Amino acid sequence: MIQGLVQLFIFQALGELLSKFALPFIPGPVLGLVLLLAFLGIRGHVPTAMDLVGSSILQHLGLLFIPASVGVVLYLPVLRANAWAISAALVISVLATVAVTALVLKLLAPKG
Repeated sequence: MIQGLVQLFIFQALGELLSKFALPFIPGPVLGLVLLLAFLGIRGHVPTAMDLVGSSILQHLGLLFIPASVGVVLYLPVLRANAWAISAALVISVLATVAVTALVLKLLAPKG
């Protein structure tokens, strides 16, 4: 289990280094995941140690929602007071995301 955890930390560290020195506009954990994906794609299978660590983390994934839930409950009066602004920001951001995605796909799609 320690070996798999160390392997995952190595990919995160490589992503952080790559983000720091080569691609500062992309977060290190994202680059680490891309490197891990490339490694697993080249290797063709997931090493047993990584599989064990990943399975253990996934079993307890629900625990990661507890801090967010506590934050929502803690700031519920603030969220209620700003419900319209939050809702408007969410709707506008979703519409903007869909529009930008459509534009990028239109520009990158083969002409035909």
